[in-house]
Amino acid sequence: MVEYESIYKIILHPYVTEKTMILMEEENKLEFVVDLKANKKQIKDAIEELFEAKIIKVNTRIDKRGKRATVKFSEEHSAEEIGMRVGVF
Repeated sequence: MVEYESIYKIILHPYVTEKTMILMEEENKLEFVVDLKANKKQIKDAIEELFEAKIIKVNTRIDKRGKRATVKFSEEHSAEEIGMRVGVF
């Protein structure tokens, strides 16, 4: 497991497409591009610390653009509100 100096080394930036906007509205999820070596627990801990929100589940996948993490937030935290803080809108 790789140790990171900062949570900003794990979470690189939000990933925004039409599909991720639908996920945000319908399923309370956001998608982020993350460091290739980060695991799900590190991603979950970094997002919970960064946005002060409870995470239910993290799914990751690797494609030609890098590693992406789809994060499902708990019901008491709105993905739309967090998206506004990140600058998705």
